[in-house]
Amino acid sequence: MSSLPFPTAEEPDAPELEAGRKLFAGETTFVKGVVAMSGLPEPDRMEVCFAGRSNVGKSTLINALTGMKALARASNTPGRTQEINFFTAGDSHYLVDLPGYGYANAPLPVVEKWQRLLKQYLQGRQTLRRAFVLIDARHGVKKVDDEILSLLDSAAVTFQVVLTKADKVKEKEREKVLDQVRTALSKHPAAYPEIIVTSSEKGWGIPTLRAIIATLE
Repeated sequence: MSSLPFPTAEEPDAPELEAGRKLFAGETTFVKGVVAMSGLPEPDRMEVCFAGRSNVGKSTLINALTGMKALARASNTPGRTQEINFFTAGDSHYLVDLPGYGYANAPLPVVEKWQRLLKQYLQGRQTLRRAFVLIDARHGVKKVDDEILSLLDSAAVTFQVVLTKADKVKEKEREKVLDQVRTALSKHPAAYPEIIVTSSEKGWGIPTLRAIIATLE
């Protein structure tokens, strides 16, 4: 497993799992939605952000991490989330839900505004430790994902791929998708060399992702 480029994340050890459990056992609250850099909260704690294309399961994953079903509003309407949404995790972290991307129905000026805000945030937020980019296990990396990965490269933000909805595909198909994702990631210098495989519905990978967030430095 470890000889592969971009192996799947190994099970964290007991202290790491406990750190993740404790971080997300505390209160998680919505702070604010931001539409301009001037509205960002004070950079007084470590933060991680979540990015993903339409209907990749981003809100559902954040809800699964925090154990709060309605914290991040899931929507079947692409383009509903047009803000950078900040949530606290305990007293030490911000969880940042980025605007979705890849919306064919959104007007071009709206898309350009999102992209501008996204780029400014990624390049200008000193407390941002890692971006988690969600990729649907049924589809792998698409062209629109490659664009956000390149943006993260140019912003010099370390990103880690989280494969979502892994329970929706059979293991053999999942391995094919993982190979495709690994090939795509090999072109991106900012990519963290481990992939987290998750299913919010089944709980797969959720403790691992919690532990990774809790132990970032």
